[in-house]
Amino acid sequence: MRDKHITLENGIWYVGTNDRKKTIFENNWPLPYGVSYNSYLITDEKSALIDTIEYGSDNSYLCRIGALLEGKSLDYLVVNHMEPDHSSMLQEVLRVYPNVKVVGNAQTFKMLKNYFNLPAENFHEVKDGDAIELGERTLRFYLVPWVHWPETMVTFEESSKTLFSCDAFGGFGALDGGIFDYQNNFEEIYLPEMRRYFSNIVAKYCLPVQKAIAKLGGLEIRTIAPSHGLIWKENPGKVVKLYDSWSRYEAESGVVIAYASMYGNVEKVADGIGRAFADSGLRVRVIDVTKTEMSYILSDIWRYKGLILGSCAYNGKMHPMMAHLCNEINLIAPKNKVFGIFGGSTWNGAGVKDLKKFAEENKFEIVEPVVEINGSPFFEDTDTKVAELVKAVTEKIKG
Repeated sequence: MRDKHITLENGIWYVGTNDRKKTIFENNWPLPYGVSYNSYLITDEKSALIDTIEYGSDNSYLCRIGALLEGKSLDYLVVNHMEPDHSSMLQEVLRVYPNVKVVGNAQTFKMLKNYFNLPAENFHEVKDGDAIELGERTLRFYLVPWVHWPETMVTFEESSKTLFSCDAFGGFGALDGGIFDYQNNFEEIYLPEMRRYFSNIVAKYCLPVQKAIAKLGGLEIRTIAPSHGLIWKENPGKVVKLYDSWSRYEAESGVVIAYASMYGNVEKVADGIGRAFADSGLRVRVIDVTKTEMSYILSDIWRYKGLILGSCAYNGKMHPMMAHLCNEINLIAPKNKVFGIFGGSTWNGAGVKDLKKFAEENKFEIVEPVVEINGSPFFEDTDTKVAELVKAVTEKIKG
C-alpha cells in the first residue's frame, strides 16, 4: 500500500509513524495502545524537518521525506529534544542529506557530541527567541528547559501559528485513523493515556511546565503538534488546560486506596475503607499494588485528591511492592494530597511505621486516625477507626 501524504496545512507535512510493536516505553511504562513518533516536514523556499522518529520504527521514513522534497535537498533539521525516541534517526538523515544544518541550542549540542559523531560544521545554534526564515514561513525557537530534559525547546511556525511542542502536550497511544484531535475518541482512549504519560514522565517537572505555559501564553497558537499523540487543530486550548491543571497539582474529588497484603487481612481493611466511602459521593479506586502495573496507579494518584496507602509488614519493613510504589511517588512528587494510612502486622508494625516515614519524607500531613491491625481485622475498634478515617478524609476532600 502506498503511503498517503498527510498535511497539517499547505506545505506542512506529517511524516511521523505509529509504533505498535514496542510494548514498554523507556523500558519502564507499558504501551497497550502503542505510541506515535511525530515528525514534521516544512517545504518552502527552504525546507525544515522538525524532529525525527525512533530508529527502526519505520523503514519508509526517509523515502517519504524524499518524495515530499521532490529531489531537493533538506536544509534544516530541528532538534527540539535529544531523547533517542526523537533523535536516533539523526545520523541516517545526515547520511542522505550531508549538508543539512542541525538546529539546536547550546545544551543540545553538548548532548549531540556525546551521542553522535556529527561534524560541527553542520551545527546551527539558536538562542531563545531566535528565528530562521524559510521563505514564506518563519520558525521561531523558545527554550523550555526541563520539559522534560534540560535542553528541550519548542518551535513556532509564525504564519500558520503552529507550535511544534515536542514532549509537551503529548501522550501515549498510536494514532488510530486520523492524526487530529477531532478525528479520534479522545475521552475514551487518549485522555487516560495522556494523563498516564503526564504522571509517569512529565509530572516531576510541574514547575518548568508552568513556566513554559506562561512563556508561550502570549503566542496566538492555532495548532499544537507534539512529538507523541494527537495533533491539536480544532481545540488546542483543551490540551493546554489539561497540562495547566495537572501541573498545578489540581485533582478530582476522589480517593485512591492502594494496598499490599500477604494473607488477606490488610486487603479486608482496604475493602472496608472502600465500602465506607460508598455514600460519600467520592469516586473510589481500590488497588492491589502487587497486581496492578505501577504506571496506572501513579495516573490514578495524580487524578484524585485523596490517597490512602496500606501495607502489611514484610521482613521488618513494609511490603516490597508498597515500597516500590512509595519510591515511584517520591520520584513524581505529587502535592496537596489528603493522605491516610492503614496496615497490619503480627508483632512489629513495620508496614505502618514505614508508611509514616514515607509521609514525613514527602511532607504529607497524615489524616487521623491511622488504622492499624495486629492479626485479624474482625474487631469492633477497627470498624470504628475506619469510619473515623473515611469521615475525616471525605471532609478534607470536600473542603
